[in-house]
Amino acid sequence: MPVDHEFGDQHTELKLSIVEKYLRFFTTALRGKFGELWYIDAFAGTGSRTVRHEHRPAGLLDAGEPERVERRRGSARIAIDVKPSFDFIVFVENKPSYFAALEELKAKYPNRRIVVIKNDANEALKSLVATNNWRSTRAVLFLDPYGMQLEWATLEKVAATKAIDVWFLFPLSGLYRQATRDLADVDEHKRAALTRMFGSDAWEEELYPKTVREDLFDGLIEEPRQRTANVAGLEAYAKSRLETIFAAVLKPLPLPPNERPQRFSLFFCISNPRAIRLASDVANHILKAGMAS
Repeated sequence: MPVDHEFGDQHTELKLSIVEKYLRFFTTALRGKFGELWYIDAFAGTGSRTVRHEHRPAGLLDAGEPERVERRRGSARIAIDVKPSFDFIVFVENKPSYFAALEELKAKYPNRRIVVIKNDANEALKSLVATNNWRSTRAVLFLDPYGMQLEWATLEKVAATKAIDVWFLFPLSGLYRQATRDLADVDEHKRAALTRMFGSDAWEEELYPKTVREDLFDGLIEEPRQRTANVAGLEAYAKSRLETIFAAVLKPLPLPPNERPQRFSLFFCISNPRAIRLASDVANHILKAGMAS
């Protein structure tokens, strides 16, 4: 029995469409130039997603529509369907029911090299990066975390391979929920999450600059520290951090595109300095088409 994995809306279709177009380019352009081409999905879900259509009553000129459930391809199924095919596909999923669904999906393709790993995404990615030779392998990694689980240390390991292109759906709403307007409201839980996301506690000085005012009697007094960056500023800060470890990071696609406040940023990060021009040209073209759609 299929496992329901209900998430996303119109922006989910846009995100998956962009990734699929890049995957097709990747396997076409790099086929025969490297020993193997890999696809890695660190938060793979079930391979499909459930879309519920509510009942729409009939109108004068409209027959209406009954309530129905539609199953659409998720990122895992899309990666399997890509032509030319990837040589090796890795799905990482820690939720037992989702892991079981991916195992069922894998069983439908006995002639494909597909591995399903049940583990924390950070641990699985670090192990995968450390135990493989990236000189003759190139990969695309899709990061669509369920929240703020992804650690900076994991991204550092991925970037250091100089062999992996990364599509990263950055949880911008999670960032502005943790990085509250007043620094005094950033409790230990939020502080730990921000440090894990950005790799150090430098965010405190950079997002909450110190300001002082001069008092006639008490001299210089430090004002309560507040975040000066708005949502766009937080996105720019995330981009600047990613640029410290990746060879190039493109301007992200805001998602949902026409909804405010913005909830996600779809980043494309390139780890190989020699691949910047071609990968950037193609990814920018795909992203601009996405913005116009």
